[in-house]
Amino acid sequence: MTVQGPPQGPEQEPRARSGRQGPGHRLPRRGRLVAVLGTAVLGVAAAFTSLSGASSASAAAWPTEKGSVKVTTTTTVSGTFDGGLKRYYGVGDGSQSESQPAMFDVKDGGTIQNVIIGAPAGDGIHCLGSCTIRNVWWLDVGEDAATFKGTSSTTKVLVTGGGARSASDKVFQHNGGGSVTIENFSVENFGKLYRSCGNCKSGMYRRAVTIRNITATAPGKVLAGINTNYGDTATLTGITIVGDSSKKISLCDLYKGNSTGAEPTKISSGPDGTSCRASGVTYR
Repeated sequence: MTVQGPPQGPEQEPRARSGRQGPGHRLPRRGRLVAVLGTAVLGVAAAFTSLSGASSASAAAWPTEKGSVKVTTTTTVSGTFDGGLKRYYGVGDGSQSESQPAMFDVKDGGTIQNVIIGAPAGDGIHCLGSCTIRNVWWLDVGEDAATFKGTSSTTKVLVTGGGARSASDKVFQHNGGGSVTIENFSVENFGKLYRSCGNCKSGMYRRAVTIRNITATAPGKVLAGINTNYGDTATLTGITIVGDSSKKISLCDLYKGNSTGAEPTKISSGPDGTSCRASGVTYR
């Protein structure tokens, strides 16, 4: 791993006897049958409860920081950077200004993992090509949590594990080409989880996003925003949405994008079965 601009130093219960039979006593055949059936029903109920509990526990548990590191300049990562679950903060002003520098620039093929990003955090993480973001947690998203800039159609970004809170606009911004996978992720209080850039003057690309096994907690607006006129696709599976009984959170918004910088035109909301497909969506 090469890091440029290194961060600065841190700151049995007893069984009830009631109804118990004495030694040698046997229930009549019919009684034994009822008892067996009752036990089977209880077993099924217990199994159902266990499965339900497992589902409820699938949401990510937010970690406890193991120290903090204040930085004042962008850290460039080549190879693998492991933050040891320390909280990194200090770049930018925490606003929505797009001119803020990133906390981390991850070079093509790089990995950033086990990092808690506090506030201010500038423009979060910039992936300059294919990259992996593993077990990274944003406590308070500023402009964006991460921006994907790789220009090749073969660029692949994997966001696995982790979570983000308090994103007034976007969590993940896809400005380059290629594909993005977001999995096993938790997002709370957000605008858009993913947005394919709708008006990048530097160039527009065909992009694909896969969002799977994530938990989204209201309030929130959109899980994926894509541009159908550029051939973008979004595939959503295993989505759990919490606290949104009125189903205000859109699974996907479809746009007509442009490369002039003008505001993109929104075409529709919801899966259309072609550009956006969704399955396994649960509300609780």
